[in-house]
Amino acid sequence: MRLQVPEGITVQDVLNQGLALCLQANGSSDSASLSSLQFQQPGIWGKKVSWTQVVQAGDRIELYRPLKVDPKVARRQRFKRQGKGRTGLFANRKSGSAAGY
Repeated sequence: MRLQVPEGITVQDVLNQGLALCLQANGSSDSASLSSLQFQQPGIWGKKVSWTQVVQAGDRIELYRPLKVDPKVARRQRFKRQGKGRTGLFANRKSGSAAGY
């Protein structure tokens, strides 16, 4: 979503304004959605920022939610399910080829 906002506006103000526009377009007025944003971390172009960060022209604001599963744990579980036969760099090697090729 692209918004035109005045200079000096903060990340929180932009997100509140954008969410209000989305809710208005959907015919809803759910104020609980506004408060749920506070539990997510804002960022601009892939870097975490505070809610009071002033937005510059052309900034892309992002919201980062906490991970539900630790990536290391998820990888370990996938490996247990799939086994070692189909994983790794050389899993699909040609028959008769030397190891590592």
